Amino acid sequence: MEETAAQGTSILVSLIVWIIVGGIAGWLASSIVKGGGMGLAADVVLGIVGAIVAGWLLPAIGIGLGGGIIGAIISAMIGAIIVLLVIRLFKRA
Repeated sequence: MEETAAQGTSILVSLIVWIIVGGIAGWLASSIVKGGGMGLAADVVLGIVGAIVAGWLLPAIGIGLGGGIIGAIISAMIGAIIVLLVIRLFKRA
């Protein structure tokens, strides 16, 4: 029973960290690309999608930012900027 409770707590903490990292990265990326935040929910989603994109793209091109929360935020921000630029490209077309 203890293992299940500890595992549930670990999953909850991981989810909270993903939301916080996503929010910070999405806010930074939307501030850099558009000049202003897009709203809390959109920033969190953008940051999480950016983290997924960066998690696939950066290692594929040989870029490693190291571990830790700062590396995760920078990586997710880079991915979110890429996502925003691609969205902007399709909006103009």
